Amino acid sequence: MLQDGKIFIGKSTKPEYLDLALANRHGLITGATGTGKTVSLQVLAEGFSQAGVPVFASDIKGDLSGIGAEGIGKDAFVKRAKEIGIDYKADRFPVVFWDLFGEQGHRVRATVSEMGPLLLSRLLDLNDTQEGVLNIAFRIADEQGLLLLDLKDLRALLQFIADRAQELTTTYGNVSKATIGTIQRQLLVLENQKGDEFLGEPALNIKDLMRTDRDGRGIVNILAADKLMANPRLYATFLLWLMSELFEELPEVGDLDQPKLVFFFDEAHLLFSDAPKPLLETVERVVRLIRSKGVGVYFVTQNPADVPETVLAQLGNRVQHALRAYTPREQKAVRVAAQTFRQNPAFDTEKAITELGVGEALVSTLEGKGVPSMVERTLMAPPMAQVGPIDPSLRQQIIASSVLRGKYEQSIDSESAYELLAQRAEKAAADAQAAQGGGGLLDMLGGLFGTNGPQRKGTLTVGQRVTREVTRTVVNQTVGSIAAELGKSIAGRQGGSIGRAIVRGTLGGLLRR
Repeated sequence: MLQDGKIFIGKSTKPEYLDLALANRHGLITGATGTGKTVSLQVLAEGFSQAGVPVFASDIKGDLSGIGAEGIGKDAFVKRAKEIGIDYKADRFPVVFWDLFGEQGHRVRATVSEMGPLLLSRLLDLNDTQEGVLNIAFRIADEQGLLLLDLKDLRALLQFIADRAQELTTTYGNVSKATIGTIQRQLLVLENQKGDEFLGEPALNIKDLMRTDRDGRGIVNILAADKLMANPRLYATFLLWLMSELFEELPEVGDLDQPKLVFFFDEAHLLFSDAPKPLLETVERVVRLIRSKGVGVYFVTQNPADVPETVLAQLGNRVQHALRAYTPREQKAVRVAAQTFRQNPAFDTEKAITELGVGEALVSTLEGKGVPSMVERTLMAPPMAQVGPIDPSLRQQIIASSVLRGKYEQSIDSESAYELLAQRAEKAAADAQAAQGGGGLLDMLGGLFGTNGPQRKGTLTVGQRVTREVTRTVVNQTVGSIAAELGKSIAGRQGGSIGRAIVRGTLGGLLRR
């Protein structure tokens, strides 16, 4: 809940707050399964919403969806509120539900071009050689002005490259047909896992995540991720793409009185497990710099060790729930978790982590000039909205009444690489046929009225032949400008003049200005 411009987290020997002015310095919520991480996430999300800060959070088990329904006022929550000196007031918060598969929320899509080669390589689980060929494919697409929107565009481009592998090798490096075949198979695997439903248009507009309701409360955007977790790589890649889009699109704003958006990444270990070093370095750089865009990033996972040290160092606000320490490995994890806090001489942090009960956590937030406070053993504030999954009928009611209803549900198949490459192939075939027949339009007319007599059954009429020849002439005059026209189309769609070569950002997606 919100108190004096700060989010009230709970009470230790004193009230514990998260300062909104320092909330964009990122944070971490950790603890074993069932210790209350999701409830703590909900408490923070409610506080941000009350302050007018939009929130995005992934909902792994469906529990977080309850934030859109009024709290029930459980005896345990009422009692805890009284213990920490506040009144329990049941409340509900404005929510928008999202779903990559369009079943439990508005559909979320990104184009292949926006995804970029780095994230797409991870999504497809490509090795270094295959990733290199994919980078070549994107480079050729950029230089040729071929916009990649969905999987059929990427497949068409890869086939185009395979047909010209030998001539492209001297310019771009070794391009093997076998490697392209492997990438094509990985695309088929992705399609079988319904990953292709994420790639296409209309792509998500980041501004739709950064809205408030009529009362000035921040919208809580909830991604239904229970089915998405069946494909952890797709889940992690999507969240990384979303963070990169925010980084690329939002302007520099410096330190604000409160964030423009707060991002919660549940099951954060999936973002980093098996990620190649270049990707980890890029994520670390994005996390470090996105603060100045007014975005706060909060990772939710079981143990601080799940997050790379270079990223962990950027997370100033910490909530640590209980960890179990039965094995030597678990004991080491507890020790590492304790060392991430500014120590409090009043108690043993390492011992306290194993003794925390339900509703308790160790809390350390940034204060003053951004210095972490000493860790405190804290009784956490209860959520004011419902804890647990929302009723399916209420979810559908919220979706149906959303201002975004109808914006993302229907896919769009715009002219892109697939269509342009098909046009070029048709033109090449027509040119080859014309070269074989010789003469062009005059010879066609001569053949119709010359020594061979009248038109034979099954051949084209004079009007049809003239139409075809005129069409070829028009194609010949316009095909050279396809890339330039596509550049204009891209500029119109992306909101800036990109030109013939597409400009890519930090994670390889489109850099839109």
